[in-house]
Amino acid sequence: MAHSIPAPDPGPVSIGEIVARLDRLAARDSVTLGDILASFGQASFVPALMLPALLVFSPLSGIPFFSSICGLTIAAVSAQMLVRRRHIWLPRVLRERGLSGARLQRALGAMARTGRWIDRNTGDRLRLLTAQPMASLFTLVCLCAGLAMPFLELVPFSSSILGLAVLLIAAAFLTRDGLYALAGLGVFAAAPMIPLALWIGLV
Repeated sequence: MAHSIPAPDPGPVSIGEIVARLDRLAARDSVTLGDILASFGQASFVPALMLPALLVFSPLSGIPFFSSICGLTIAAVSAQMLVRRRHIWLPRVLRERGLSGARLQRALGAMARTGRWIDRNTGDRLRLLTAQPMASLFTLVCLCAGLAMPFLELVPFSSSILGLAVLLIAAAFLTRDGLYALAGLGVFAAAPMIPLALWIGLV
């Protein structure tokens, strides 16, 4: 009897699908970053870029050093996208970082609401911005945002705003909606205003 070969996983095509996969993982006692990325496959670069951005834009950003871990993951994935690697690699120190399934479950509501809003408002707009060479420029923005997150760990909301910038750019890549890439670039440009405003307030 001939056995059919299972079709490869085409990967998620919306943020809602990504949140649904996270929901399945949240049933575990603990979930590592490696577990999350493995559930999407080693070649799923756009979901791998979007996942830590979605996590850091959620209430989970309040966990000490969580923003730094997500930022370094964003930087690592972005760098590998720029050099056109075929499979994602992360160092063990990042792969083994995780949180309890219960904590992830509590944050899924906020992530689902964000995902639904973005999914509802996608369209076939400015596709040129999601193709090369513009895609590399926006990926470089994600790399810079990820590298900045560990340095802004103690500045309230700054990592979440950088996470939103990366989330919007990744959504643009996922849906081929270049308007989101422009929105992400705008959020990234505005992010430095937060520590500046705090500094002015203290002075």
